[in-house]
Amino acid sequence: MKNYLSLLVKRNLFVLFLFLTVGLSAQESNLDSILSDFKNKPQRVLVAAHRATNDNYPENSLGAIKESILIGVDIVELDIRQSKDGELVIMHDRTLDRTTTGSGNVEDYTLKELKKLLLMHMDSVSTEHIPTFEEVLQLTKGKILLDIDFKLEDMASIEKTYALIQKYGMENQILFFLYDYKDTPTLQKLDKRIRIMPRAYSRREVRRILRMDNIDIVHIDESYYKDSAMRNIINSGARVWINSLGKYDAMERVKKDSGFNALLSKKYVNVIQTDLPEALLNYLRARNLHR
Repeated sequence: MKNYLSLLVKRNLFVLFLFLTVGLSAQESNLDSILSDFKNKPQRVLVAAHRATNDNYPENSLGAIKESILIGVDIVELDIRQSKDGELVIMHDRTLDRTTTGSGNVEDYTLKELKKLLLMHMDSVSTEHIPTFEEVLQLTKGKILLDIDFKLEDMASIEKTYALIQKYGMENQILFFLYDYKDTPTLQKLDKRIRIMPRAYSRREVRRILRMDNIDIVHIDESYYKDSAMRNIINSGARVWINSLGKYDAMERVKKDSGFNALLSKKYVNVIQTDLPEALLNYLRARNLHR
């Protein structure tokens, strides 16, 4: 009997070991697949969840990020602000009024005070709290890419952000979004391993960005889209990011596939940011445009 119990315990421990090993490998291979597609398969369209997937969870919440990972999103877009005591937190608005049970400016509250608030979801109070950037890094390490929409302007805050990314060894998981492409060299001097995604407001700016070193993704606007210009970006080895937010997402909500069909008529785009990531993933997979 003792031998039987001993064998049973050993077998269960072995099964647990296999389960944990397979789970860890799956996480690692998922990030590896995203990075491989990013670098080597421009024909595949990557999906970015705007403020993380938020159909079932508040925007910019840990729950929304977990759901994004679960459904197979490639990139989550998040917004960084700073508390009164200098902690980096995830929050889109300058104020707390729209998205939390609090009111006033984010920067007027300490982290401890911010953590007492709850996030709102579709006009209802959720159980989610405002996450810190460090909590997001802990959650997403080895799993997904992060698009950082940085809402602060001082270099000290940027350096603090970079330091946290470096602390967790996640340089290869970051897209640091810049509203002004001219700031690219300054940030690259801090750490060339952290990928910069500059926004171009015209085809002229696209050409200037492509002359820079180590740029492999450009955020473009629909207003100046032209096949030849976008093809030049892809031929340079960089990706073309475009938003489905607003017009195309609205079309999709009214009639399935209508918005995505219209957007993908712009054939030289291969990263799409949307508020409907699960619908977009299903659309792309049905057309063999996503793994």
